[in-house]
Amino acid sequence: MSMNGIDISRWQASINLAAVPCEFVVIKATEGTTYVNPYCNQHFSQGAELGKKLGVYHFAGGGDAAAEAEYFVSNIRGYIGSAVLVLDFELQNMADAVTWAKRWLDRVYELTRVKPLVYLSNYLVNDLDWSAVASSGYPLWNAYYYAYGTPMGYNPEAPLPDRLGAWGRALLYQYTSEGRLEGYGGYLDLDVFYGDPGDWDRYARGEGGSGDQVPPPDPTPQPAIFYRIRPGDTLSGIAARYGTTTAVLAQMNGIANPNRIYAGQVIRIPAGSSNPVQPTYYVVRRGDTLSGIAYRFGTTYQRLMQLNGIRNPNLIYAGQRLRIH
Repeated sequence: MSMNGIDISRWQASINLAAVPCEFVVIKATEGTTYVNPYCNQHFSQGAELGKKLGVYHFAGGGDAAAEAEYFVSNIRGYIGSAVLVLDFELQNMADAVTWAKRWLDRVYELTRVKPLVYLSNYLVNDLDWSAVASSGYPLWNAYYYAYGTPMGYNPEAPLPDRLGAWGRALLYQYTSEGRLEGYGGYLDLDVFYGDPGDWDRYARGEGGSGDQVPPPDPTPQPAIFYRIRPGDTLSGIAARYGTTTAVLAQMNGIANPNRIYAGQVIRIPAGSSNPVQPTYYVVRRGDTLSGIAYRFGTTYQRLMQLNGIRNPNLIYAGQRLRIH
């Protein structure tokens, strides 16, 4: 069995995954030690809500391999256990390319207990000796465009090149950068995954791989539920409503600035908090203002308006019962 999917980066910022047929999506997350794809969380959240199988990748910058690995993990910590992890290695002239890549892969595995895939052009696959990487159980995502200049749709039977270096097989195959799919006006990278959804999940959890076997992740990734942000929501308000903390939500969702969330964004919430805490109510007193009440309870007056169906924030009255959370 195989699955059809795409890989995307900021160049596909406008993509609507609900409109594009794909079984999986691999999203660029980071590059080097200074770049985070600003659309990664948006695309990941949408893909999760749609039930897509997901992956995230780091584009090798060629700096300190361990530092780049740590940067990647710190920015995708909320995805660990639910996404396949990938190193995109395209540095063709690096003298110690294999050593660098293995150091990155080993450090990510050390931090996550998940063995990443390594994305390589077929040229690099065969130009260097990747035995140390392949024998350590890091699967190959092979890139080879068998029909340059030919726009195409999915072709899960795309012919793999005859030589696949130290691996002898590929887990993922990117066979064109000129894919054309319904629902998107530009070119897309098209990929085939040689497995089924259960196989994808096993690789995401760290239970796949070849060579030495990977033990189950330790600790076990925290189960989560998904919540779509509404106008007026704040991360602190959502945290209070679900009995968790702003810091936990920010870490789970790779949110660098807790004050920057947007309506329609889907975030993960610890599954142990699946039953929201009981609503909090407040009875308005003489002299109260909606903004003052909001400040007192760590929320916004817009959120209070939404919760209570208030059209004019200046028209509240003593004795009125307001829902706070």
